[in-house]
Amino acid sequence: MNDAQGELVRTRCEACGSQLAYAPGTGHLRCVACGAQEAIVHADDDAVDEHSFEAWAAAQAGSSAALLDDRLLTCDGCGATTQGTDLSVACRFCGGHLVAVAEADGLVQPEAVVPFGVERAQAREAFRRWVRSRWFAPGELKKVGDTESLHGSYLPHWTFDAETSSAYTGQRGDAYYVTVKNGDEERQERRVSWKPVSGQVERSFDDVLVPASSQVAERDLARLGPWRLEDAAPFRPEYLAGFSAARYEVEPPEGLERAKSTMAKTITRDVRQDIGGDEQRVGTVRTTYADVMFKLVLLPLWIATYVYAGKQWQVMVNANTGQVVGKRPFSVGKIVFAVIVGLVVAAVLVYLYVRYNG
Repeated sequence: MNDAQGELVRTRCEACGSQLAYAPGTGHLRCVACGAQEAIVHADDDAVDEHSFEAWAAAQAGSSAALLDDRLLTCDGCGATTQGTDLSVACRFCGGHLVAVAEADGLVQPEAVVPFGVERAQAREAFRRWVRSRWFAPGELKKVGDTESLHGSYLPHWTFDAETSSAYTGQRGDAYYVTVKNGDEERQERRVSWKPVSGQVERSFDDVLVPASSQVAERDLARLGPWRLEDAAPFRPEYLAGFSAARYEVEPPEGLERAKSTMAKTITRDVRQDIGGDEQRVGTVRTTYADVMFKLVLLPLWIATYVYAGKQWQVMVNANTGQVVGKRPFSVGKIVFAVIVGLVVAAVLVYLYVRYNG
């Protein structure tokens, strides 16, 4: 365990001593008590830089992966200490915002952050609308909305760029029709003529997004997206004030392999298009990757948790676009009633058809 004292971003209001937090959709911190504002200052050379994966891998050769050691953070409000691996946490004693200025040595530093663009009140209202619009939800669920917990969190993601060249083999299928006789009847039968083909396709990939944390299932993240990466700003730790932010769990090499899997789907579509014809059979695809670049970006998410029938349910709001995804209970009674109504309607339609066409 690393007991080194971590340097913190100062998040105490100079006017009243209360907490400063990032104000979504702005470029400043705002005091949660008096409303005083403090601008987030970017250096003249601040930019969203990407790193050469090849150079990074060479620098890591022979060294072990960086460990997620705990750091000791001292709250500048109450003086209590907190240990953890997260980039941003709340003080366990006074709830103060603890944001580390820099990452530990050996870990990739965030290069970009998509700041929160959806305010807490907007996220809460989006959650309520989502709850009230659920079909087949229990009637009591509509009352949920005032007691749910809601917190904001930044999720780490990798982005990868690459220049790819893919040599392929396969078959091109061209359709033709022949006349088939069956007694006095004739019909046109479709057939396909196949011939072997080979070729090469090239594709440039930009910002292929890969989750770097298991906090949220990839299935849910896919439904929450896409985030507008064009909204990304050069990383400043002040953007994390008032929100939690975990370190990445997925190392860059694993992230690159996942990115390659995503790229492979696009490359296969390119191959099919290059083969042409009416049908295609893709045999082998051998891809080489050049100029692979990557960066770590933090994406914003509101997470609402509510309890219904003794079970905890979770709803997430994309804090960049407002997209809502979540889980909810179903009313068995409503589903059974809908099925019965459907059967009755079907029976009436069958009766009317038989009566007037029988």
